[in-house]
This record gives sequence, structure tokens and C-alpha cells, in this order.
Amino acid sequence: MARGQLRIYLGAAPGVGKTFAMLEEAQRRAGRGTDLVIGFVETHGRPHTAEMLDDLEVMPRKEMSYRGARFTEMDVDAILNRNPQVAVVDELAHTNVPGSRNEKRWQDIQELLDAGITVLSTVNIQHLESLNDVVEQITGVVQRETVPDSVVRGADQVELADMTPEALRRRMVHGNVYPPEKVDAALGNYFRVGNLTALRELALLWLADKVDEQLDRYREEHGIGTTWEARERVVVALTGGREGATLIRRAARIAARSKGADLLAVHVARSDGLVDADPTLLGRQRLLVESLGGTYHQVVGADVSRALLDFARGVNATQLVLGGSRRGRIAQLFSAGVGVTTTAQSGPIDVHLVTHEEIGRGRRRWRAGGAALSRSRRIAGFLVALIWLPALTAILVPFTDNLSLASDMMLFLLAVVVVALVGGRWPAIAAAVVGFLLLNYFFTPPLHKFTVNQTENLLALAVFVVVAVAVSAVVDTAATRTREAAGASADAQTLATVAGSVLRGARPLEALLRQLREMFGLESVTLLERAPGAVDVPDRRRDPTAWRVAAVDGTPPSHSPAEGTGDVPIGDDLALVLRGSTLAASDRRILEAFAAQAAVALRQERLTEQAAEALPLAEADRMRTALLAAVSHDLRTPLASAKAAVTSLRSDEVEFSPDDRDELLATADESLDKLGRLVANLLDMSRLQAGALGVVPASLGLEEAVPRALDELGEVARPVVLRMPDDLPLVRADPGLLERILVNVIGNAIRFSPDDRPPKITADEHAGQVALRVIDHGPGIPTAARDRVFQPFQRLGDHTNHEGVGLGLALSRGLAEAMGGSLAPETTPGGGLTMVLTLPSDEADVEPTETRATELADQAIRERLRRWPRDAQLSSRLGSAAPPDLPVEEPARPERGPVPEPVHVRPDDENEDDKR
Repeated sequence: MARGQLRIYLGAAPGVGKTFAMLEEAQRRAGRGTDLVIGFVETHGRPHTAEMLDDLEVMPRKEMSYRGARFTEMDVDAILNRNPQVAVVDELAHTNVPGSRNEKRWQDIQELLDAGITVLSTVNIQHLESLNDVVEQITGVVQRETVPDSVVRGADQVELADMTPEALRRRMVHGNVYPPEKVDAALGNYFRVGNLTALRELALLWLADKVDEQLDRYREEHGIGTTWEARERVVVALTGGREGATLIRRAARIAARSKGADLLAVHVARSDGLVDADPTLLGRQRLLVESLGGTYHQVVGADVSRALLDFARGVNATQLVLGGSRRGRIAQLFSAGVGVTTTAQSGPIDVHLVTHEEIGRGRRRWRAGGAALSRSRRIAGFLVALIWLPALTAILVPFTDNLSLASDMMLFLLAVVVVALVGGRWPAIAAAVVGFLLLNYFFTPPLHKFTVNQTENLLALAVFVVVAVAVSAVVDTAATRTREAAGASADAQTLATVAGSVLRGARPLEALLRQLREMFGLESVTLLERAPGAVDVPDRRRDPTAWRVAAVDGTPPSHSPAEGTGDVPIGDDLALVLRGSTLAASDRRILEAFAAQAAVALRQERLTEQAAEALPLAEADRMRTALLAAVSHDLRTPLASAKAAVTSLRSDEVEFSPDDRDELLATADESLDKLGRLVANLLDMSRLQAGALGVVPASLGLEEAVPRALDELGEVARPVVLRMPDDLPLVRADPGLLERILVNVIGNAIRFSPDDRPPKITADEHAGQVALRVIDHGPGIPTAARDRVFQPFQRLGDHTNHEGVGLGLALSRGLAEAMGGSLAPETTPGGGLTMVLTLPSDEADVEPTETRATELADQAIRERLRRWPRDAQLSSRLGSAAPPDLPVEEPARPERGPVPEPVHVRPDDENEDDKR
């Protein structure tokens, strides 16, 4: 079955006409006879939008219950069974009600597309995942509902529903977007002209990138290699020379003249893999390109002009910036040069030849390893020539009558090759000249004279010299290339190792300095930075007070650049100082690369530290904002209820009956209890975050703590099922904090449990840990969202603050960890959520003595007497007028008190285990 097509209407903000444009397309398709249904469209009370649905088939929505409220969602199964050609589904980024088929609506749409159904949908630019932080920075509003960019980029068509900010604000004033009571607040906050303008630019730029991708794909599919000037792209060619910075800035100015133009820098490396450019300069130029908003690229090619043009045509470039030739006039007579050749072959690409200070100075070829062979190798070559050639002559002289001149020349040529392999070009040339003289004197008639009788012998000797010099040059060149390749390979391996260690290390700067010290066998490597106020120091290089140590590896550290055996300046404010052996000049390039990387790593660590310092401030600001939100409703609501009840009771205008007075008093009492719990949660959360929460652990049994929590919850906890073993060991916990945890967790389970399947509480012991499980069969929590529900002020699936500030689970986990335990969610078999509270067992600390038993019994009695008024009130409410009995000491387990009455069981469950 062919996959359906996805058409998305993209808008900069609500109200620009996305849904209306989508429904216009739906009307056109339905008018052409297309089988089309409305899967889900939200009109937001806009009459003109609602009128567009009159002639279209609307699929019934699926009703769902969540937290005691009714919601409607798109019925995916009904649409799949209906199997239309086109389905209209509004709000692509919508989050479905928990318990739905999928978490997000875009996932529902993917199912429709997989079934071969074409989908029309809408989305605003602020809902794209990649722009979420940008939109928050612009508008100050966090977008909770997002959609992956890949979903929108993968759409077959994306159409922009555009409107100017002024026109959108006029629509809002006319009441065409929001109800009149919301217009003023919207215009003064989210829908300010600046916000709308920025969002509109984001939408236009994002769509431009999408169109650009489509254009590149079309050109690739159709094999189009010519440049289409749909968008300005400026490519600057870098050789690795000192003129690179000038070319980059010139190209950046050219790109800045065209709004939205791209800047790309490219370096053409040699195809043989040898280094022909200074990597340090290339690294600095790459940083410059990226700081100007461009991108850096490197390609390989034997023909520089062809490689440049291939790259430029591949990226659809419109302009190419090259530097003027550095070659001298004589060299230009023999070759036109890269600039002239590229200009002649560029076609529609404009080529800019930029002048710079290096023109005509010749190419300074950078060699990774310096000279081809070392001085000792050249001396050894001369010694081999000095010893080998006379020895060869002495060996061949007795065989003068048996060997021809050609044989003698071949043997001498072999000696020259050996000298070239040992010492390089100049010892080989010297050996060739000496060999010519020895062949002439000892083996060419007339013997023992530097004259030649026959012309052919003279020609043979001349050819010998030419061949010997040519062979020595070839051998020396091969040695040079081999040395360069080995040096380049070693440098590349070094830099790759450094980069890998930096990326893998938690402290990249320390890893970098350690790698440098170990690689070159140094005593210490110190990164110094300029001390504040050290501008006027006369000799800053030698004065330790002008510098401070930013990072060091090894001992002893250097406190000024002059204290080391070598240093590499990094700008005006940093210096990398080496202490130990003196490094070769050829290692300077690698050191500069290390130094540049060290500066980047230092800046990265400083930014990380600043971010870490800013994180608590941001967290505190977020908590203050959430506290203000809590005050706005969660604190005000119980206060208002209590105030209204007390005011009514004090009023002389109305005569209340005893039942009415009791109800008003109960309302005030319940509101004040709710207020007290909320304030206690807020205070405890602030103490947890400040690390100032006091924990007084004691030995207690869960069969005592759980009923107390149920008493605290009141009437709603009656259906809870208890299944706890008799031999459960004691736990080590703070009684008050444990009760708070149980009240929050059990209350949460009661809130989400179906009426016919109340929560169940079980417990077991394993490996010195006691695990209490609160099991419910509610909607559960998706695995990806389980960590989020433990964050303060987070309520999964909530869109308002009418049901608390979302501190319960966050506070419960913090309290559990403060007591050495844990609180973790698990999936209930058959559906639902199980919260597992794990606490350390106190079985090893039990003191089975009469004194210990008496102390614990007295403590239980005092605690029960303290709670007596509340227990008596709860008992009377549950049908027992008598106060609870005092605990009776059990001989077998004296440290436990009996379970306080009343017992909370399911009314219809007579199982003895459940009555515990």
C-alpha cells in the first residue's frame, strides 16, 4: 500500500489563518469528489472557521476521562476503519490526553499516513523542537507542546499561512482570534509587534531552508550541475597562507550585502595526502570563518581550479573569492595560475580576485618535517662515498682486462645509488663526480690519465654522470616525500589523539595538557593567563605578578613565560609555557595547534562554570515563579473558602441551622488543612533544596505508619486494600517525614485509580531493604515522562494550576532520599502505576531487651495520646464513638504497637489479609 502524503500549513502565530486555509483546501478537494473527512479541527469559537465545516463529513470524537474531567480526542481507529482518501487533522503538535493511543497527535498522523491516507494538518513555528529555545528567548513563553523537525521537514508539502503583525493584531481587536476578555492581555504580551515580527522571520527562514533542501534534491535527482542563482552563496578559497584572513573578511563583506547569503570557506588539499599548507594558520582561519557565521570545508584534488569549481557548483555558489597569485612573474610565464584558470572556467559563477600583501612573494611551502634528511645522514652519505668508491676501484682494477667499461659504469652507478639512499642528493652528486673521475683515470683508455681517446667512451662517461645525478635526485625526492608523509601522518595522528582525549575527558583542558606533556616528555605544561590590571607591567614576560596559572600538568609549574624552556603565545592574554627538554623547531606547528586547542578548552570550561553558576539562579527564579503561581490560585483558593465560611458564621444577617454551621465549620477546617499541607510542602521543598531539612530517624513498623497516613487522607482512603505480612521487619525512618511521603503517594494513587479498582498497598523485605508498593490501575505514566513527574511544579498532563502546584512526588522522593531510601515508579501489570518506596531495614539494630521494649511502648503511648483528638474525630466519622484503645505490648515483638483503629478495608472484601 502506498504511503499517504502529508501537507502542512505553517504559521508564525495563532490566528494567521492556518486552519482556514487548510479547510479551504479541504473544500476544494471535496468539491472535486475526493473522499475526505474531518478527523479533528479546533475552531476556537471562530464563526468563520466553523462555517467551513458545514458541508464536510466530521468524524465523531473519542471521549476520555482524565482526573475526573471529560476530554475529547481524535478517534484514530474510527478514521482507519472509515479509510478515506484524505483526512483533515488540526494542530500537529497537540499532546493527547494520557491513556490515548499515542502520546502525540503527530504520531496519530503517522499511522494514518502509513495506512495510505493523505493528511492535511497545521502547526505554528514555535512548536518546532529546534526553535523551542529561540521562541522562549523571544517571547518569554515556554512551549510545552513540540513536534520534531524531521516530521515537518518530511512533509510532502509545506505551505506558509502568512500575515503581517499589524494585520494580525487588527484581527485580534475585531475579535476574530480570541474572546474579547483575552484580547488586551494577548496584545500586551505574546502578540506584541516585536514578537510577531521575530516569529514571522523565523517562519520565513525555516521555510526558505525547506525550499532550499527541495531545490538541492531536485537538482541532484535530475543531474543538474549548473548554478541556479536562487540564493547568494559566497565561497572563499583558502591556501593556508597568511592572506587567508584578508580573503575571509572580504568574502564576509560580500555576503553581508545580500540578506540571508551563505559564506563558505574551502581548502583544497593535495590528493597525495602530503601537507602543503600551514595547519596552524588554517585552524585560525577556520575559527575566523565560523565566528563570521560561515562554514569551513576541505576537499581533496590534484587540480586546484577544477576542485574549487566542482565544490562551488556542488553547493550552488554564485560568487567565488580568490586571492591574487603569490608566484613571481617568471613563474607566471610558464603557467597561468589558479586564479586565471578558475576565472576562465567559472561559467556563471562570479570570481573575485582580491589583492593582498603576499602577492608576488612566492609560495612559501610548509614542510611538516623540515629538511629531507638529517645532517647526520648527509655526513654518513659522504663517508660512504669516501670509503666505498676507492674500495670499489681497488676491487675492480685487477679485473680491468676481463670487464668492459660498461660493466664498470654499472657498478659505480650502483655505488652512487647506495650513497643517495644513505645521504641524499648532495653526497650522491659528489659520488657521481668522483666516480666519473675514477672511471676516467683507471678504466678508460688511455689508463692512468684524465683523457679519453674514443668519443663513445666520453659519451658513456657523460651519460653516467647524468644518470647518476638523476637517480640521486629521484632518490632524494622520494626520501623527502616519505619524510613529509611520515611527519604529516604523525602530526595527524597526534592531533586526532588529542582531539579524542579532549572529547572523551570530563575536563578537556587537563586532558589536553597531560597529552602534550606525555607526548613530548616534558616536566610540566602550564597555561598562563594575563592577570587583571597587568597592563602597565614593564617586563610582562618575566614578571610573575603579571600572570596567573589557569591550568597546569606536571611539576614544577611556570609562573611566567620566561621560566619555561619554551612558550607559545596565544593572543595577548594567554601563553602556553613548557618546562623540560627543548623541542625542535619542526614541533612548533604542533605546539601552536595544541595552544589554540587549549584556549578553546579553557573558554569551554569557563562557560561551563558560568552555566553551572547560573543554573541555581535559574532554578531559584523558576521556583519563585512557581511560588507566585501557587499564591495566585492554590493558596488563594483555600484562604478564600475559609474566609467565606468564617465570614458567614460571624454574620448576623443569616440564621444558620446546626447542620449548616457544621458544614461551614467543616469547610473552613478542610480549607485550612489544605492550606497547611501546601505551606508545609513548600517549606520542606525549600529546605530540601537548601540542604537544611532535619531528619530524626527512628525504628518503626510500616503497619503503624500506613494506617496513620490513611487516617490523614480521611474518607477517600476507605477503599484502599492493605496486604502486609506479619513478619515484616522494622524500618529506619523519620516518622513524620515517612507519613508525609505515604500521604502524598497514596493520595496520588487514589486520585488516579478507577472507582471499581482502588489502590492496593503491599510490602516485602529483601537484602536488608523494605519495599512498600502502592499499586494503582489508573492511566499510568509513560516511561519517557517518569523522571519529569519528580521535578518540582510539574504535573503530567495538566494545563492549569487548579489541582495543586505539583510538589507531591518531588517532595516525596526528596524526603525518601534524605532518609537513605528511594522512591521509584514501576508499571503495574495490566496497566497502571506502582510507586515503590524503599527504606533501610532496622532488623540488625533491634535491641530485644526489656528496657528497649519498654521505651518503645512508652513512645507509642505518648504518640497515640498526642493523636487522640484527631483519631477520636475520625473514629466517630467512621461509626465508632469510642476513643481508640491504648496500645497493648506484645511479648513477641515488644517494639511494635497494634494497628490503630479503624482499619481501612474494602467494604466488599472479607479476606483476612485485607483486614490487617
